[in-house]
Amino acid sequence: MAENGHAAKKAKIEGQNGVFSNHSVCLVLDYGSQYTQLIARRIRENGVLSMLMPGDATMERIRSVQPKVVILSGGPNSVHVEGSPRVPEGFFEYCQENSIPVLGICYGMQLIVHQLGGEVKTAHGGGEYGRMPMRIVKNSNLYANQTEDGQLVWMSHGDEAVRLPEGFLVVANSEQGAIVGIEHPKRRIFGLQYHPEVVHSERGAETIRHFLFEIAKMTGDWKMENVLEEEMEKIRLQVGPTDHVICALSGGVDSTVAATLVHRVLGERLHCVFVDNGLLRYKEAERVMTTFQQHLHLPVTKVDDAERMLGRLRGKTDPEAKRKAIGAEFIDVFSDYAHQLEKELGHKPRFLVQGTLYPDVIESCPPPGKGQKHSHTIKSHHNVGGLPEDLQFELIEPLRELFKDEVRALGRLMGVPEQFITRHPFPGPGLAVRVIGDVTEGDCLDVLREVDEVFINAIREKGLYDKIWQAFAVFLPVRSVGVQGDQRTHSHVVALRAVTSSDGMTADWYPFQPDFLQYVSTKICNTVRSVNRVVYDITSKPPSTIEWE
Repeated sequence: MAENGHAAKKAKIEGQNGVFSNHSVCLVLDYGSQYTQLIARRIRENGVLSMLMPGDATMERIRSVQPKVVILSGGPNSVHVEGSPRVPEGFFEYCQENSIPVLGICYGMQLIVHQLGGEVKTAHGGGEYGRMPMRIVKNSNLYANQTEDGQLVWMSHGDEAVRLPEGFLVVANSEQGAIVGIEHPKRRIFGLQYHPEVVHSERGAETIRHFLFEIAKMTGDWKMENVLEEEMEKIRLQVGPTDHVICALSGGVDSTVAATLVHRVLGERLHCVFVDNGLLRYKEAERVMTTFQQHLHLPVTKVDDAERMLGRLRGKTDPEAKRKAIGAEFIDVFSDYAHQLEKELGHKPRFLVQGTLYPDVIESCPPPGKGQKHSHTIKSHHNVGGLPEDLQFELIEPLRELFKDEVRALGRLMGVPEQFITRHPFPGPGLAVRVIGDVTEGDCLDVLREVDEVFINAIREKGLYDKIWQAFAVFLPVRSVGVQGDQRTHSHVVALRAVTSSDGMTADWYPFQPDFLQYVSTKICNTVRSVNRVVYDITSKPPSTIEWE
């Protein structure tokens, strides 16, 4: 009874939310795909408001937002396994009664087939993964706007539909013969076995746009200005008129935009903290503090926590252990600073601002407190999975539902300097996730800082910085034999990593010209004398993550 009461209260709140009641909603039901919010983002890119709910949301919750269209996400489960997630009872009947189009993607398509009387089995040969060709039926509803019958799409499925429910048509097949596109024109139910939301699917964005506007007849009334207004209103409602807030600043775009947004609402009640944790890049602390004071005009207190942080990390080699230790230390630093503020203000600040983004959250699935289930954990981020249970602050995370490009757009809207907007992403745990193993051993952090500085400067010199999503160096826990100055050396090995991406969810390695790689390798070995070998990482995401740890 208590659980049902909570669900009813939640549905009522969602249904009365001003933002959702003033816009046409595309509801995305989340079944655990790592791409779920990427689907939501693609929808927003088209000026349509998307909203996420867990796949097992009640019909009461779904009805409360009065969706105009529903998308069923992918996920890691198999529909023919007992206990795997399903759409709620009465879902398809509700959609049919209200003429709501439904699109199932990957697992979502398999749910449609399975729950409406078709059959899904384990794919012959183990499934289809990566970029693969498919052929479409050009005169179908789903592909009515497309002139070519072949395209490359991103597959990631171990099951496949082998028999469709009554009334459904096959509108696309993979090169191996699998059914990868289906539709029921009368019931307005559609399915895609591939992922149109990722950039690696040719014409995927076009397919989504066609579905939203030509099939679902949505209106494009969602703008970034709405996001800014909504987040500012959330802060006004969350923070009382006398409450004070601490904001953790790193110097990157995420925390900078978050601080600027919160500062707009709270003014002098915002207290920004920049922590030099010993894991920053070359001269990062000096450069960041100068920029904050000269360009952003934010009141920032610098806290030197390098000795304590490195002490906490000493001996730790497991990536998850390092991340969680860093997260715990960050919270301890803010707690100490809050005690100082308490003496000055007469009361302790209640809130902590973090520049958490969606990729941080989705890679720490399931997000705590969000009710989203069924996802498989990839890794924890220091500002999400590493938070201790006895957290003394209430969190303000105004960017939690946004992707990097949306954060940049929000920053430009608020007048954040372009030098912050275009900075490459830098992980919250800093260089700790770019040193493989114990970060306190030897001079690994100093070596890494010097190598990274040479690499980034070389990229800037050649005019490549803005063409790359993220570039950095990695310190490897191995030494190699070399010859430097006619002498045998046994020195460090470093890896270079540079990727292109639009959102951080998928990424391709950047194809530097051989002469650039030769130039930067030579410069690193000549400048950083303790390095005698440089390697370049040519792995995409997936299968790898962007960071090495």
